Amino acid sequence: MSVEKEELAAKIDTADWQALRAHLERGGVVIVDPLLDLAEVGVALAKDDVKSVERWLSSGLIAKPSAQQIQSWDAEKGKNFLCLIVSPYVLAQEESPTKG
Repeated sequence: MSVEKEELAAKIDTADWQALRAHLERGGVVIVDPLLDLAEVGVALAKDDVKSVERWLSSGLIAKPSAQQIQSWDAEKGKNFLCLIVSPYVLAQEESPTKG
């Protein structure tokens, strides 16, 4: 694991959906598919790795939350996400039931 990835991995935290909603209002929330490593995505964004980010965007592995997702998460009290701030974005990943 690279130093940058280790540093970002150490900054991954948990937040509930309501805490993330303020960032949603300014367009800063990016949803990361559980198939991806959250710290790896953070490194790619921080380093402006356009090729990786475009590949993930085009394959739907990272995206802005859809209206349907937002509605679902608003209705689910206590919905938690793993999150990582890579300014100006907040990367959010649904916690897998098998993790943690």
